[in-house]
Amino acid sequence: MGVARWITVVVGGTLSGYLCVQYMVAHPLRMDRYLVATMMMALTVVLTAAAALQGAGLVFSLVVALGGFVLGYAVGTRRVLEREDPRPVPALTRTADDADKGFTAVVYFTHGEPETYDPIGWINQFKEFDEQGIAFVPFFVRPLFIWMLRRKYLQVGRSNHRNMHHRMVAALEKTYRDVGDDTTRFYLCFLDDNPRPDAAVIQALNEGASRIVVAEVFLTLSNHTAEGEEMIAALDVETLGVPVQYTGQMWNSQLLRHMFVERANANLDGIAKHETAVLLVGHGQPDEWDIEWPTETDQEIGFRREVLRLLEADGYRRELLGSAWMEFKKPKPAELVHAVLDQGAKQVLYFSAAISADSIHSQFDVPDLVEKAHAPDSVRTVNLGAWNDDPIVIAAIKEKIDAQMAAPKALEANA
Repeated sequence: MGVARWITVVVGGTLSGYLCVQYMVAHPLRMDRYLVATMMMALTVVLTAAAALQGAGLVFSLVVALGGFVLGYAVGTRRVLEREDPRPVPALTRTADDADKGFTAVVYFTHGEPETYDPIGWINQFKEFDEQGIAFVPFFVRPLFIWMLRRKYLQVGRSNHRNMHHRMVAALEKTYRDVGDDTTRFYLCFLDDNPRPDAAVIQALNEGASRIVVAEVFLTLSNHTAEGEEMIAALDVETLGVPVQYTGQMWNSQLLRHMFVERANANLDGIAKHETAVLLVGHGQPDEWDIEWPTETDQEIGFRREVLRLLEADGYRRELLGSAWMEFKKPKPAELVHAVLDQGAKQVLYFSAAISADSIHSQFDVPDLVEKAHAPDSVRTVNLGAWNDDPIVIAAIKEKIDAQMAAPKALEANA
């Protein structure tokens, strides 16, 4: 085989691997063009080798092409994983000499998820764990992981996460306005969407906030909450004479625990409590992560244990109550469904217990895991979803904020 054909095999194989990665991670509107380009390049390689070689020579040329594919795949994967987070952060124009305007800024901070497919959140997560030395999804598998994320978006259409949190902030603000508080301002921000926590704090400072209360709308203390706190801490807000206070996470909220009981009761549909199973599906993290962030698992387990205790006290059978994990830990939801069916459950109500607002997890992952149990048609299964803008949830968030508002400003307390 001539030099030109060997170059075609090597370069074509390499480009095939690179284009394959681009197909796996591309936006849905562009993925087809990458798929066609990948197939055409791979076909060119095969036809070039087959036209010039037979037997062992053909096999060797295909092995060379495969090596090029792996190289191109690795280069493409590295380029994807090096993608920078493009989210803008405004300039902080306020100085220590500027007078404040006397209002408290509530920075409503939560996880965030793009409304349509965008893998930047997971790319940031890969980087963070690589820096911390925490094993999570092997390098060569990461494009496949992102491809699976895109597939979920395509199946559910869109994530309702952002829209739901906008509704929750609006409901939260209304509760303050209804009691005569016309001064507190609210700023929504996300860890994995726009705006970032530091961007929201900067906006509040530039507008003249005299105090900042960060409402952490997460269930547990984890690397997610820590990352947001680090973004805010990097601003050195206290040097401007503005205290920053944190509400803490929601795992110890009695109000939030009661929401699960009230929502379950509202969805019985005429079936008795003692014939109704209620499942709380948590998120879950690898055991290796528990070494770095044990609070994530410990607080989630403790929270769900208390919710199950409340459900039992309200009349539900203990045998029909349980906790499962979405990923990394056991039992899985299907296993729990089988267990409650064996105990005579006539319906199964299930929650994405650790998710603050509708998301791919609550819209796709958890329902899909429950459906794997293949419950008989005679058994009613109902997805009660994430927390969302339930009035009890809003009251629970407000309770956390009010506790900080009632506390002395940190700077004044230290004066």
